Amino acid sequence: MKTVAFHNLGCKVNSYEMEVMQQKFKESGYIIVPFDTVADIYVINTCTVTAIADRKSRQMLHKAKKTNPDAVVVAAGCYAQTDTDHAAQDTSVDMVIGNNRKAEIVKLIEEYLDDRHKRVIVDDLNSPCAYEEAGIEYSCERTRVDIKIQDGCDQFCTYCIIPKARGRVRSRDAGQVVREIERLSEAGFKEVVLTGIHLSSYGLDLHKDEKGRAIPYNMAASDRDYTNEDLIDIIDAVSRIEGIKRIRLGSLEPRVITKDFLNAISREPKICPHFHLSLQSGCDSTLKRMNRRYTTDEYYDKVSLIREYFDLPAITTDIIVGFPGEDDEEFAATVEYVRKVGFYETHVFKYSRRKGTIAADMPDQNTERVKALRSDVLLKLCDENRLKYKKAHIGRECDILIEEEKTVGGRLMAVGHTADYIPAAIPVADGIKSGDIIRAVAGDICEGYLIP
Repeated sequence: MKTVAFHNLGCKVNSYEMEVMQQKFKESGYIIVPFDTVADIYVINTCTVTAIADRKSRQMLHKAKKTNPDAVVVAAGCYAQTDTDHAAQDTSVDMVIGNNRKAEIVKLIEEYLDDRHKRVIVDDLNSPCAYEEAGIEYSCERTRVDIKIQDGCDQFCTYCIIPKARGRVRSRDAGQVVREIERLSEAGFKEVVLTGIHLSSYGLDLHKDEKGRAIPYNMAASDRDYTNEDLIDIIDAVSRIEGIKRIRLGSLEPRVITKDFLNAISREPKICPHFHLSLQSGCDSTLKRMNRRYTTDEYYDKVSLIREYFDLPAITTDIIVGFPGEDDEEFAATVEYVRKVGFYETHVFKYSRRKGTIAADMPDQNTERVKALRSDVLLKLCDENRLKYKKAHIGRECDILIEEEKTVGGRLMAVGHTADYIPAAIPVADGIKSGDIIRAVAGDICEGYLIP
């Protein structure tokens, strides 16, 4: 029996695809072992969203070969897709597999084992291609599971390498999505997270113009109030699956937030009131250089609209600090904007210069020191916003999806997350188990958890 070890870097989509690959190996009789042990095959599912992600990907490839010099080391995923030549030249790497070939990984490795000649299997994702259909039967998670329904991005933000790594927008067949979630529901999962590289574009590649070309989710001002019916339809289909009690949405483009969209999803009690709207900057001039297709006023209108339809929703976002040309005044505008919106969570990233992007050649690149200082300022504000949002829930009823037992404040507690993704804990009691949804009134905050 051959053994195979995995290491994943990056986003929820990458995590999902790693589980797909793991299950392909299990189905073929391979034994999955921990990454830090000796294995016959190592699969590193790489990331390239930042320079640090590239470096970590290379480090894991080298670590695998050092652990077992005779092993087959596979570089799969985004770093392999975008920097194929370097990955192929790396003496620690035996195989390079791109993003649209992961479902074939067992067959590809077995072909390699026939002659041990280095192989590079990377498709050009800039050309039209189909969604690579692959699903999971179970998940390493205990209660909630990420479900990939979309791949690729057509937005071309000036800082972002992901369109090169993931290619054009491709949507998964709705029937396949529903069947997969039905199986997972039967296995006991209560919550699903619908995710993708650009989730708001789900289904838009399926529509053609009079010349048979895909109609993109384009940038025209007239499209700012576009409502994606395909995304609404897939949410509705998943909501009909009886065993699923919660539906959480991955990152959304602000432009998809319309009255029609919110009117449709707010009627569904399974929808979690948790909206991740990627912002990137709270300054209009920075947003313009980033090629983000909204203004801060438009973004704020979307947040306000969500708050009209949902009571105390969790609004989370991403911010890039130190973008080329961002001066002290522009950064100050972002700080004030983050305070104004009152996000529950803000993920702060230092701008990473990515070769092949427009921003990499922009003037006035900020130093790493400036980026670090600005990151520290925003992270402190984020902590304040997070605590303020949690305090707003004290005295309110919360439904907690129990995940595990953990010591909180010196007591053994059953812990999980509320629908708006706040960590919460209740005293352990007979009959409470992982996967249960328990209603409790939040009375205080202890070690970051809402407690009765």
